Amino acid sequence: MSVRSITILGATGSIGTSTLDLVERAPDRFSIHALTAQRDVAGLAAVARRTRARRAVIGDPALYSELSEALAGSGTIVAAGAQAITDAAAEGADWTMAAIVGTAGLKPVMAALAGGRTVALANKESLVSAGSLMTRAASDLGATLLPVDSEHNAVFQCFPHGSAERVRKIILTASGGPFRTMPADRMAAITPAQAVKHPNWSMGAKISVDSATLMNKGLELIEAFHLFPVGADKLDVLVHPQSVVHSMVEYVDGSVLAQLGTPDMRTPIAHTLAWPERMETPCARLDLAQVGRLDFEAPDFDRFPALGLALAALREGGATPAVLNAANEVVVAAFLEGRTRFLDIPLIVAKVVERYRPSAPATIDDVLVIDGEARIFAREILETVAA
Repeated sequence: MSVRSITILGATGSIGTSTLDLVERAPDRFSIHALTAQRDVAGLAAVARRTRARRAVIGDPALYSELSEALAGSGTIVAAGAQAITDAAAEGADWTMAAIVGTAGLKPVMAALAGGRTVALANKESLVSAGSLMTRAASDLGATLLPVDSEHNAVFQCFPHGSAERVRKIILTASGGPFRTMPADRMAAITPAQAVKHPNWSMGAKISVDSATLMNKGLELIEAFHLFPVGADKLDVLVHPQSVVHSMVEYVDGSVLAQLGTPDMRTPIAHTLAWPERMETPCARLDLAQVGRLDFEAPDFDRFPALGLALAALREGGATPAVLNAANEVVVAAFLEGRTRFLDIPLIVAKVVERYRPSAPATIDDVLVIDGEARIFAREILETVAA
């Protein structure tokens, strides 16, 4: 078995550290080509030394000297800045984990695709804001794009690749978040501390809030549209509080295939890391007898309007998903800082989408311009809404 070279974009974040946990358990199968981080010099230097990485890149140029000093004598090549991250992505590792958060990950993902190898995608913005550009590039360049999100990875494992006509529906499951059963009249008082307490998954604050509003599930529908050739009318969401069934594919004959597992991101990461093979993981094994029951229910679009906003953006297409995503990031950040209310999040996002109607992006630079302008609109509207 040949050794697979690995690049991890966003090596010190949650997805990056989970990926490294798996890679370091199989040193005979993987070697680290490049690691990147935005500001965590100590974390990046420690893992670069531990894995004998060929290259380490810090996104903040002001931290170059600190990283260079931390890796002195290690043999690891040190670089800094956004362009250096993109250059590292373009160097053509056999497998690249794209886990940089936000639009900062767009150009590195495109650069990794240009190498024509395998890109494991954990950067949501790549498909939400630039899905057509990314999937077209992967196809034109002969690259393999593998989804890391647990829901999309579950669909990937159940989907009849090359025979999409056999599929009647793709069903993404949602935990429902921490407020699934909260009465509507209590939701106006939801605090950031409550919103970040996801019932099943350990995630960052922003994505936890997105899960609480169900915006995250809406964004995942947009991603699924670009990953799987079935059309928006064949995408659905089902609330599943236990987070054991990660997603399902319904076939035209009535059969439904589902991928199940414990809520541990190392499972889908391992699937992409070893694909098309399988590899051992330290993840807890699923004990259905202990789980006892699996519950499902339809999502409540009235109490969680963000899901409907995302569906509408998906159907409209063009630049609308990018505008939706950018506005949501700004408003969620304001909520976490106590500058707006939980129930205002979808209301403000809807206003931005209604007022800002740019043309569809033709390049990644177009996407970045749209993203920046949508954020300006969101901040202006935020100022008119009292917290």
